[in-house]
Amino acid sequence: MDLVETRELAYFLEVARELHFGRAAERLGIAQPPLSRAIARLERRLGVRLLERTSRRVTLTPAGETLLAEGGAALAAVEAAVLRTRRAGGTGARLVLAMKPGGDGGGLLPDVLAEYEREPDALPVEMVFGYGARQALDDGRADAALLYAPRADLTGLAVEELVVEPQVVVLPRTHRLAGRARVSMADLDGEVLPRTPARPGGDGPMVTDGGQVMQLIALGRMVAVLPRSYRRLLRDDLTAVPVPDAPPTTLVLAWPEESRSRALAAFVRVTAAVAARHNARRNARRNTEAGALRTVSDLR
Repeated sequence: MDLVETRELAYFLEVARELHFGRAAERLGIAQPPLSRAIARLERRLGVRLLERTSRRVTLTPAGETLLAEGGAALAAVEAAVLRTRRAGGTGARLVLAMKPGGDGGGLLPDVLAEYEREPDALPVEMVFGYGARQALDDGRADAALLYAPRADLTGLAVEELVVEPQVVVLPRTHRLAGRARVSMADLDGEVLPRTPARPGGDGPMVTDGGQVMQLIALGRMVAVLPRSYRRLLRDDLTAVPVPDAPPTTLVLAWPEESRSRALAAFVRVTAAVAARHNARRNARRNTEAGALRTVSDLR
């Protein structure tokens, strides 16, 4: 079977999106005749017609529509693999972890990093912060990411569940709900909620980092429902109120399913072990607190 060259696939995708050879050639920075020849070679390799050309327009055949839908993801995966391979094999090899600011389940990372450094296969860890952690995985800028399910799309990723957290709503201290012991999701009807690159729906401002979120909340522009551990990021003019009927979130460590990196495998193993100890300590504290409450109740 003839192989498809990535350059030819990239050329086809540009033409398929533009449906115009001249505009596609201009965007690619090449002349139109070489572009036409590249598309013709690709069609010969695949043995199918991808485009219908007339003097007035270019349209996609059913085969072309299929390649447009699936070829983009394939090309992106190849480009991401190349980037990760160069990073792993070059001088100064490192493991890149993407995450939201504060999104480490209440402080797992210091212990994870300290233990990981002692692993024989460990690499220096570089962290990328922002609300595009999933995208950083997809385009190869990161080897792994800390994501919150079900907020994040985990399709095509291997995951290790770490910490389950209830959610809180972060509000200005002057907000009408700030003095409540708890609120419901119904209480938040009509409130402006943020949009993120991963969750673009909604009517609130687009946010890309944790500092921006807190600033906009403090200015009264929105409120945000977040995992409970985000309370550590609160400014003095903000407060967090539990939302018991908001679905809990699960912090996961995610990485590409096809990864075979020993350094990444060691990082996953260490992170899972640290999270297990964290959960055990948290459960022990809860049991102790519950026992103390029962004792006080009995004394009454």
